[in-house]
Amino acid sequence: MTKNPLSLISLASKAGKVVSGGYMTEQAILSGSACFVIIAEDASDNTKKKFMNKCRYYKVPFIIYGNMDELGHLIGKEARTTVAVTDQGFGNEFKKRFDLKKDLEV
Repeated sequence: MTKNPLSLISLASKAGKVVSGGYMTEQAILSGSACFVIIAEDASDNTKKKFMNKCRYYKVPFIIYGNMDELGHLIGKEARTTVAVTDQGFGNEFKKRFDLKKDLEV
C-alpha cells in the first residue's frame, strides 16, 4: 500500500469516476451513483454531519480523511470538502485501503 491511501483518487479522477464538491457529491449519493465518499477533516461540522447522515441513510461507505486542499489537489481542482467515487471497482479499493467492512460506514 502506498503512504497516502488517497493516492488512488487521482487515477479515479482521470478515469472520470469522481465527482466533487457538496452539490455534486450530494447528487451522486441521492442518485445511487456514489460508491464511496470522502469528507475532509477540516470541513465544517455541519457539512460533516450532513454527509455522514446522507451516507448512512443511503448506505454509502464513507471516511473522514485528509483536508480540503489535499482532496482538491489530488483531483486537480481547488479545495473540496467532499469527493464521491462513482465506480464500484474504485469504491471497493478505497474500502480495502481504509480497512472498512463491506457495508459498514466509519
